[in-house]
Amino acid sequence: EIFEKDPIKYKQYEEAVYQILLDRGSPVPGGEPTSQVVMVVGAGRGPLVRASLNASRRSKIPVKVYAVEKNESALIILRNLIKDPFFSEVTIVDSDMRKWEPPEKADILVSELLGSFSDNELSPECLDGAQRLMKPDGLSVPCEYTSYLAPMSSRKLYNNVANQASESSSHEDSFHLGYVVRLQAVNLLDKVQPCFKFVHPNTDPVVDNSRHLSLEFNTDMDTVLHGFAGYFDAKLYRDVYISTHPDTHSKDMFSWFPMFFPVKHPLLVRKGEKIVVDFWRVVDDTKVWYEWGLSSPVPQAIHNSRGVSYWIGLFS
Repeated sequence: EIFEKDPIKYKQYEEAVYQILLDRGSPVPGGEPTSQVVMVVGAGRGPLVRASLNASRRSKIPVKVYAVEKNESALIILRNLIKDPFFSEVTIVDSDMRKWEPPEKADILVSELLGSFSDNELSPECLDGAQRLMKPDGLSVPCEYTSYLAPMSSRKLYNNVANQASESSSHEDSFHLGYVVRLQAVNLLDKVQPCFKFVHPNTDPVVDNSRHLSLEFNTDMDTVLHGFAGYFDAKLYRDVYISTHPDTHSKDMFSWFPMFFPVKHPLLVRKGEKIVVDFWRVVDDTKVWYEWGLSSPVPQAIHNSRGVSYWIGLFS
């Protein structure tokens, strides 16, 4: 509920839909504007629905909005919402976006399925499943998103994980999880680098959302490596972005905090030594998970191998 009050995020979504409406629906001289079909998948309590209607009012391009939602609590709020005449163009759909058979296809597919590491709440899988709702030339908001990583030093965060591990029935588990945290009093050891990227609509002949990347970092000081900081940015449309990347962070946006991927054994890194880490996004028939492991300056065992401690279930 708090994150649905984020004014910056929804301002950017409104701007993206506004620009798309102008591009797709603006009339030719002497003609009428072309009405656009907007599908908000995972409509929640309605903030993206409102943003889409605001964009329609601003652009003077008419829209028909389908608000697709399967959560009963959210549906109750949506049904009350559309009693307001402002929402007269909205049709509520009580369904899973992956199963719904629409009466027409979407010009614009709008979603907010992103997590703190971009794809860690299964946005790729959900939007790939919902892609069939779109017209052949339909557009997705967001249209692409990228996760980012940087090595970091933070004794406090590491100690928090270690303390949690000591209280756990399985000491191993806590070091094999990704944590959503406020990264305060941390030291990034090198520049943030891109990790995994996803594009929608997905036009790959064979859809495969598994990923693997080896990243190399350098440090200009003697330090201790405690783990990796994770960020993301998302392109909504053209030059309209939302971001938690330290260099491009969307000012005053509070919907997402960064992620922390710990290493079990803190590592002393000397000035000039290379830090090389492999990150995997692994997908099987029932779940998605991340694995990460250092290969330099000292190799360490892979964290969360086979999703032993941390995974996200598919098709819930």
